Amino acid sequence: MPLWLDLLRTPMAAPETQALKRLRFTWQGLCFASALIVGFFAPLHRAVGRTAAFGAAALLLATATCTIVYLFRKQRADGAFLETIGRAE
Repeated sequence: MPLWLDLLRTPMAAPETQALKRLRFTWQGLCFASALIVGFFAPLHRAVGRTAAFGAAALLLATATCTIVYLFRKQRADGAFLETIGRAE
């Protein structure tokens, strides 16, 4: 069987649980909010002053933390799924 066909038939990720899906949506929302706050930082800074910097820093820290948690949980779920189907490395 050609490699591309074998890869096509091989599951590449675990089925997503509700908790993992919720975490992914949270992560995507934080990424979107981070992009907005960086893109509109100047008007926000003019509107609220120095508080904008603290808010932006808190949002970026929350995004980084959520990224680490999501990637760790996703890797763990994928590894456990691959072990159950006998394709772990």
